[in-house]
Amino acid sequence: MNAAASPGLVLTASLLRLAGWLQGEGYRFTTVTPATHARINARAGAAVARTLRDVFGWSRPFAPTLLPDAALEPLRMAGLLLETEEGLLRSAVRYSSIGQHLFAHSAYPTVEEDAVFFGPDTYRFVDLIARELRNQPLPAGGRILDVGCGSGAGGIMAALAARDAAPRLALTDINERALRFAAANAAHANCGAAELAQGDLFHPLDGQYDLIVANPPYLNDGAQRLYRHGGGRWGEALSARIVQEGLERLAPEGRLVLYTGAVMVDGRDPLLEALRPHLEAAGHPWRYHELDPDVFGEELEEPAYADAERIAAVALVVQRRDHPLQVHLHPAMA
Repeated sequence: MNAAASPGLVLTASLLRLAGWLQGEGYRFTTVTPATHARINARAGAAVARTLRDVFGWSRPFAPTLLPDAALEPLRMAGLLLETEEGLLRSAVRYSSIGQHLFAHSAYPTVEEDAVFFGPDTYRFVDLIARELRNQPLPAGGRILDVGCGSGAGGIMAALAARDAAPRLALTDINERALRFAAANAAHANCGAAELAQGDLFHPLDGQYDLIVANPPYLNDGAQRLYRHGGGRWGEALSARIVQEGLERLAPEGRLVLYTGAVMVDGRDPLLEALRPHLEAAGHPWRYHELDPDVFGEELEEPAYADAERIAAVALVVQRRDHPLQVHLHPAMA
């Protein structure tokens, strides 16, 4: 690598190189919730890594002799190799599987303000996108935009699912580190050239899109970490902004696919209540339903959620059409 390469390019290249090595070693890992991760790592015998999955999945410290230079060198070059007080090493990156594809994201625990998220929400998000594209394929040459892309998993898997349409993929995030990870993940997935732009939601890019996907932060995070904090009373503000601004960026027949969390308060869904006026004013067909009635239950112990009874994972799909409003709510949402 060119000695004058920027730290960002070094990071992306190193992540890509490490992903290729792990793929060749047959590495696979399914990321769990932080609560489950903590329980598994607290078990007897789990204090020190013994396998690749321990190092790059469970984020356990490891002896310097465990990994070959093929893994250690890219970690060192990217500044992703950490030392513990006990003389062990730790990887600052995790790799998780979606099908045959590996995605780099931040190591556990994700305490950094600029951490790159990947978790069970990601699997539900890409499943939602895959269903939408099976039901209605992307038009030839269609433009895909993943807003607040994080690891890029949503947009990348959308581009792969629509490969026959030769889509054009764009990824945006306010977090520069996330874009570097997303660039490596896109290159490793071989999903075609991706346009990456740093900035707030839609602002870095112009134009309209045939498919806009988003899995924004939706929690009220006391530390206001970028990958968790959604703003507003219960973390709903960013999701509402994506819908309001995204409707204007849809091409004719284009779709907005939003996966997010909704806090339920005394049987009410404040997110849906906030979105409904904008959706009805736009006049496009839309569908909203719960995917999982109870996620991140541990957050309900936080003061910010004192009035909440649960947090649900929800999906909103809006399609731009020039005919009367069509609304499809799950019966429980009506």
